[in-house]
Amino acid sequence: MQAKTPGESRTIMTDLVLPSETNPLNNLFGGELLARMDRAASIAARRHSRRIVVTASVNHVAFNRAVPLGSVVTVDAAVSRSFKSSMEVFIDVWIEDRESGSRTKANEAIYTFVAVDETGRPVAVPPLKPETDLEKSRFDAALRRKQLSLVLAGKMKPNDATELKALFV
Repeated sequence: MQAKTPGESRTIMTDLVLPSETNPLNNLFGGELLARMDRAASIAARRHSRRIVVTASVNHVAFNRAVPLGSVVTVDAAVSRSFKSSMEVFIDVWIEDRESGSRTKANEAIYTFVAVDETGRPVAVPPLKPETDLEKSRFDAALRRKQLSLVLAGKMKPNDATELKALFV
């Protein structure tokens, strides 16, 4: 299987925050933002794998800034690392200033997707070849997150690097 770059999976979704999507403080509901991130991330995972993908986990979400009513919100997702059948997708959320047009990072998240066949069984996905410094940094960090997840789940001993390496090659 030929390696793909994060850029090949990149998915950018831009939309407005409408009144029906806000809480009593007139900020975007967290759940609405999670749904937007899930949609963008699933498209990125599908672009990478060219298979049906399912959300396996939401590994990290940081709601660093409120997203006010009327904001232009951009969700930018790309595969940050692929494993055997799973893919980590890193998502950046940006808010555009209405007057200046400048963008501010508001939130970020990391989701994991698994590629499956028509019966729901996991299938292999292409390897990922990061190109930029940011892509390389996220690629390396994804392995550390995967290792920690396996240790916490009791599926791997903290110092068993040989077994771990075999899982990801």
